[in-house]
Amino acid sequence: QVQLVESGGGLVQAGGSLRLSCAASGRTISTDVMGWFRQAPGKEREFVAVVSRSGTTTDYADSVKGRFTISRDNAKNTVYLHMNTLKPEDTAVYYCAAYWEWSGSYSDLLGVHYWGQGTQVTVSS
Repeated sequence: QVQLVESGGGLVQAGGSLRLSCAASGRTISTDVMGWFRQAPGKEREFVAVVSRSGTTTDYADSVKGRFTISRDNAKNTVYLHMNTLKPEDTAVYYCAAYWEWSGSYSDLLGVHYWGQGTQVTVSS
């Protein structure tokens, strides 16, 4: 069993930056592909970013590519999401995710085994 706890959310002006953290406990997440999703009010949860077990391979949703960076520190059992040049449309609850052994698309919610409780990010215009 893995527990994921996000932190670092808050209120920021458009153009600003935030760094989200996802601290895992219960076991090591070094064997898990990890990701971030987000859910805006009235919208479905959507994929944001994914990072491989070693941290060497990443992928992003087109809407955040070039502005967000996902990384991980397996020694600290933590995953990060660095968000730059934030836009009002980035406002959402951001969720950390640990994937199953999964051969499908990492944007598919069915691939997620564990979810965090979420952290709110609000970007004002």
